[in-house]
Amino acid sequence: MMEFAALTYGLLASVILSAAQRNHKLARPHPPLLLYLGYLLCGLSAGLALALACLAIVQLTAG
Repeated sequence: MMEFAALTYGLLASVILSAAQRNHKLARPHPPLLLYLGYLLCGLSAGLALALACLAIVQLTAG
């Protein structure tokens, strides 16, 4: 299950970043869906980083 989540996350990040780079290169505005997915990816990344940091702190204090 973890492999599927990592593959999906990587694919989503790759598509969003390449579309944003293409739009920037062509000087076009980003479509709203691309912005929403970008913010979703940013929120997922921040949430996962916070959860992993909390897990690491708990493991350090318990062990």
